[in-house]
Amino acid sequence: MSLTKAFTETLESGVNQIGQIRILLDPIRLHHIDDSDSASLEIHTDPDDAREIGLYTPEGEYRFTKGELSLPTGWIFHLESIEQLRRTIDLLYPASLGLWNAWKNDTIRVQNLRDKLNRQTGMYRHSRNVSDQGAQDLVKCLCGPTNKCVKKILWKIDEEQPLEDSEASQFNGIVAQGDEANAIPLLCQEACNFFVAQARKKAKEEFEAKPA
Repeated sequence: MSLTKAFTETLESGVNQIGQIRILLDPIRLHHIDDSDSASLEIHTDPDDAREIGLYTPEGEYRFTKGELSLPTGWIFHLESIEQLRRTIDLLYPASLGLWNAWKNDTIRVQNLRDKLNRQTGMYRHSRNVSDQGAQDLVKCLCGPTNKCVKKILWKIDEEQPLEDSEASQFNGIVAQGDEANAIPLLCQEACNFFVAQARKKAKEEFEAKPA
């Protein structure tokens, strides 16, 4: 089944949320879940406008990861087709629908943390030296809603070592405690580049803390 067909059937079943987005049908509209009064919102009809909307937080800071819990409010898209809806969502949450469909069909490719770190080169090759506990601690302080990341983590430290229980490791990828039956989760199939950079810093801290 094509992604467009699977997505269409999912919407028709009543699903109406992904990330911080509310999806409405007949006609097709899309807005921030915190915007209930659509009459006061700035109207967009071009899916490509979503690229600019998702660039910065409401405070004007660059959103380095699109899974960050910082999507600005104040807009609504009026769209003509599911294809336009897909493009708009893909610009706000890149690859989110494709990952969801692969996860749902058990074909998603997940990269565990050690595999990710062992592939790093240049100065980031030192990230592979982070300890297992150091990596576990990073998950707790970088991931999950408390740290403004709203993706469901699918990866482990390595094939033998799952993530320790925490808000981050248990989060279901659905914002604002939305109903799981009516929402598409945002998924994290591998550690992001920001996590890798912090793993490098953590490895350096651990090295410097060792007794001389």
